[in-house]
Amino acid sequence: MKRRQFIQNTAMASSATMLMGLGACATPSYKSLDSIGIQLFSLPKMLEQDLAGSLAMLHQMGYKEVEIYGPYPFSSASAQERWKQITPSLGFSGSGFYGKTAKEFKALLDEYRLKATSGHIDIVTLETKMPAVGESVRTLGMDYLGISAIPDELRQTLDDYKRIAERFNTIGENAKKEGFKFLYHNHGYGIHEMEGQIPLQIILNNTDPDLVFFEMDIYWTIAGGADPVEYLKNYPGRYVSLHLKDMKEITHFKGDGGSADQWIELWPQMTTVGDGAMNIKAIVEQAKKSGVKHFFVEQDLVDNPRLALKKSIDYLRTI
Repeated sequence: MKRRQFIQNTAMASSATMLMGLGACATPSYKSLDSIGIQLFSLPKMLEQDLAGSLAMLHQMGYKEVEIYGPYPFSSASAQERWKQITPSLGFSGSGFYGKTAKEFKALLDEYRLKATSGHIDIVTLETKMPAVGESVRTLGMDYLGISAIPDELRQTLDDYKRIAERFNTIGENAKKEGFKFLYHNHGYGIHEMEGQIPLQIILNNTDPDLVFFEMDIYWTIAGGADPVEYLKNYPGRYVSLHLKDMKEITHFKGDGGSADQWIELWPQMTTVGDGAMNIKAIVEQAKKSGVKHFFVEQDLVDNPRLALKKSIDYLRTI
């Protein structure tokens, strides 16, 4: 892939990741991983071209859970419009239920013995269309649904982070009424100090553990200069799921990780789980001790999903 095309593709992928999440203490278990999941943004083109065949492939590899991404048929107009703007550059447009109804999509998952346990959606939809969200979540039998990133304009100051924590509590309360748990997936921002405080810790410390749950992306956590193991130790029970991918060489953001250009710069460091420099085993072991129940492989728009996703799950079965 030529450098110019790579930069364009990674920029669009970063925008898509933001879109999926914008408008995106349990009893410890020490058993080996027996239910490994996949974030479907790892193979969107395959899913769009052959949904049933792609789900069959994931089942054959041994995946048991999937995490879906938006927008969905009921998503906010702003989320739908932004998706339309970026999909020509991404090279695919499939998302949500891939042209199916929630019921039809659930039937396909059942056919290949896959369960949609989690998903990402935009914050506007969560705040304005919760009944429609709840209906689809119940149809699919999902446990969690949340945002993959906080919009740029909502995270400029410490007060912004305090306000977003309050909004998360409200969303979490409304989600609970609809029968699911609200999830926040961290990205590369919020890990560096801002005026002497860590924004991510403001969210963790100011949200209700019964209403707001967390999904750690171990790649972006390390890129931000933090230690996933320490966060899992310090916040037992708060993290319920992990996004697993590896890093060729341990590399940190040159800045605070708050802008897409910094994410794009680190994109070439992503690699198959087990092929990089991250101590995946130590992270997974601590995650199990701290109450994490769901482990999702995520290799955003990986070039060869058939090979990469198989290598990742094969490695995870060994730890």
